Amino acid sequence: MRLSRKQIRKVRRVLIRSTNWIGDAVMNTPAVHAIRSHFPSARISLLAKPWVAPVFAHSPDVDEVILYEEQGRSAPVRVARKLRRHRFDAAFLLQHAFEAALIAFLAGIPLRIGYNRNGRGLLLTHPVSCPPAVRRVHQTAYYLNILTAVGLGASDQRLRLTVPPAARRRVRAMLSARGVKPDETVMGINPSAIYGPAKQWFPDRFAALADRLQERFGCRVLVFGGPSDRQLGQRIAKMAQRPVICLAGETTLEEAVALIALCRLFVSNDSGLMHVAAALDVPQVAIFGSTNPVTTGPFSARSRVVRIPEPCSPCLEPECPEGHLSCMGKITVSMVLDAADALL
Repeated sequence: MRLSRKQIRKVRRVLIRSTNWIGDAVMNTPAVHAIRSHFPSARISLLAKPWVAPVFAHSPDVDEVILYEEQGRSAPVRVARKLRRHRFDAAFLLQHAFEAALIAFLAGIPLRIGYNRNGRGLLLTHPVSCPPAVRRVHQTAYYLNILTAVGLGASDQRLRLTVPPAARRRVRAMLSARGVKPDETVMGINPSAIYGPAKQWFPDRFAALADRLQERFGCRVLVFGGPSDRQLGQRIAKMAQRPVICLAGETTLEEAVALIALCRLFVSNDSGLMHVAAALDVPQVAIFGSTNPVTTGPFSARSRVVRIPEPCSPCLEPECPEGHLSCMGKITVSMVLDAADALL
C-alpha cells in the first residue's frame, strides 16, 4: 500500500524506530537520510536504545534522538505514553520487532510503516511484505525497501556517520597520552563480535597480525572492543611481540568512532565497528566466517572481505558446530595481510 500525496503533505512530525545493534543502526543511515529527503521540513525524531544513540547523535538527518531507556513488561506502554506527547504524524519502523509496531500503535501515530513480520501486520497502516528475496539483499537495501514499497523513492545506499570535532580532539589527546605522535600512522584491529564466538577470528592470529602490520607499515596498532572485550584485548596485547595499545573497554562509542576515523587501516570481524569503518570510508579488511557478507558485509568500496567458502558457511550459528576450525580456522595471517596490501 502506497502513501498518498495527501498523506505525505500532512506529515510534519516523523518518528523513526532504529534497530538495536550498532552495525544494524549504521546500516539504517541510508534509510534515515532518504526519509529526511522526502520530508525536508518535518521534525524528525529517532527512537533508539542508549547504546546505539551515538550513531545518530550528530546526524544532520535527525532533529532529536529519544532514548528508549524503559525496562520491564510495561516498557512499551510507558514509551508509547511518552511518544504520544509529540503528536507524531508518521512512524517508520526500521526495527521489525512486534514491540516496535505496538509502541507506534499505542502512541496513536496515524501512519505506521514497516515490514509485516512477527505477527504485527494489523498494527501497521502500511504493512510492507518481506518475501525471501528481500531478506537476501544487503541490509542497507533491506531497510530502504520499506520506503520504496510505500512509494517513496530511495536508492542511495551510502552509509553516513558524523564525527564531531570535540570527539576528534579527545581521542587525539588519548593517543598522545599513550605516546602516539600526531604524525604517526595508526591501524586498528577489532577482535570482538557480538552473537557468539563463531564470528571471531583467533586471538593469537590477531596478535601475530598486529606484529606484522607494524613490521610492514611502521605503524602503531590499536586494539578495539567494548567493556566485555577488555580481557580479550589485554590477552592479545600480551601475545603480541611488539607493543600494541589496548583500548578495549576504554572508550565510549563516540570515541571509538573518532579513533577509527584516524586509522589508516582497520581489520575486524563481522561487527558493529566493521560497519562504522565502512561508513567512515576507512580502508578495511573484514574477516567473515559464520555470517553472510552478501547481506551484512562492509558496504564500502575501500573494503576487502576475507573468508573461506566452506559448504557449511554461512551457517549463522553463534558457535561453530565444526569446532571453529573450518571457515575461520583456514584464514591465515598472511591472507589478511595480503588483503591489506591490496588495499593500501
